[in-house]
Amino acid sequence: MSNDSKSEQDTQLLHLVFGGELDNISGIRFKDLEGLDIVGIFPNYASAYNAWKTKAQQTVDNAQIRYFIVHMHRLMDPETEH
Repeated sequence: MSNDSKSEQDTQLLHLVFGGELDNISGIRFKDLEGLDIVGIFPNYASAYNAWKTKAQQTVDNAQIRYFIVHMHRLMDPETEH
């Protein structure tokens, strides 16, 4: 295995999945910041998406609750194009 392949495998593109109840479904302002559901931090988009989808499906009956995926790797290193 070349060094390039190893470095690509070792790269973590961290993603945060969280959600909570919104004040209004037309915006993104949470009713209770202390009540946010921090689902977790995931090493890649695919695993974050699976966690997001699971949580979103569990709360589908409540339009006020929304879950989001934050691309933490973009915040931590904004110069990368991943």
